[in-house]
Amino acid sequence: MLSSGKTDTGRKRDSNQDNIFLSDEALGPLPNLYIVADGMGGHAAGDFASRYAINIVTDFIKNSTIKNPISLLKRAMVYASNEVYKEAEKDKKKLGMGTTMVACVVDDNKLFVGNIGDSRLYLINDEIRQITMDHSLVEELIRSGQLDRKKGRNHPEKNIITRAMGSRDEAMPDFFEIDLNPGDRILMCSDGLSNMVENDELHDIVMEHDPKSAVDTLISRANYYGGNDNISALVISI
Repeated sequence: MLSSGKTDTGRKRDSNQDNIFLSDEALGPLPNLYIVADGMGGHAAGDFASRYAINIVTDFIKNSTIKNPISLLKRAMVYASNEVYKEAEKDKKKLGMGTTMVACVVDDNKLFVGNIGDSRLYLINDEIRQITMDHSLVEELIRSGQLDRKKGRNHPEKNIITRAMGSRDEAMPDFFEIDLNPGDRILMCSDGLSNMVENDELHDIVMEHDPKSAVDTLISRANYYGGNDNISALVISI
C-alpha cells in the first residue's frame, strides 16, 4: 500500500484552513490512518479547528485499546468534536469554529470510513464512486428531490454545512465499511478539489499516476480551474 497527500491554499484565499494526516504505519491498534479536515470559523480559527481536531483524533487513537476500526473512529471523532467545541467556548476569537473531517483505515481488504461535513472519500477502479455523503444543505435538497444534482454543483448555498465537528449538539459522523480489491485507489479530498474538478477527470488522474504525482496533478488542475478554495488531496493505492 502506498499513499501521498498534500494541501494547498488555492488561488483565491489568503490562508489555508485545510489540514491532513497520513500514516501507512500502525497508529495505536489501527494498521494505518488517513484524515482530511477542512476548518471553518475565520482564518485563524478554521486552521486551528482542523489541526486541533486531527491532533485530538490521532492522540485518542494512539492511546486506545479499541481494536474495531469503526468503533475506534467513532469514539475518537465524537470526542474530538466535543473538544473543539469546548476549546471554542474558552476563546471569543474561536467562537463558532468547527471543521469537517473524513478519516479512513485500510485493514485486511476492508476500508473503514468515518465522515462529517462535506470533505469526501471516493473509491476508484474502473469507475469512481463517492462513498461518503455530504452533510450540506444542497445535498439534503438533492436527496429530498428538491434540487437536481447537476444544478447543485453551482448552487449559491453549496457551502452551508449541516453537520460538523465543534457544533453545540453532539455531531455524529457517518460510517462505512467497503470491500477492497487489488488495484483499487482511494481519493480523499476537501471541497476545494471536488467543487473544481469533475468526477471523470478525478478518476483519470488518480488511475493514470502514482499517488504522489496524482496528488500534485489534482491540486494543479483545481488551481487551473480557478482555485476558489483551499485544496486538499490524499491518494491511497491498494
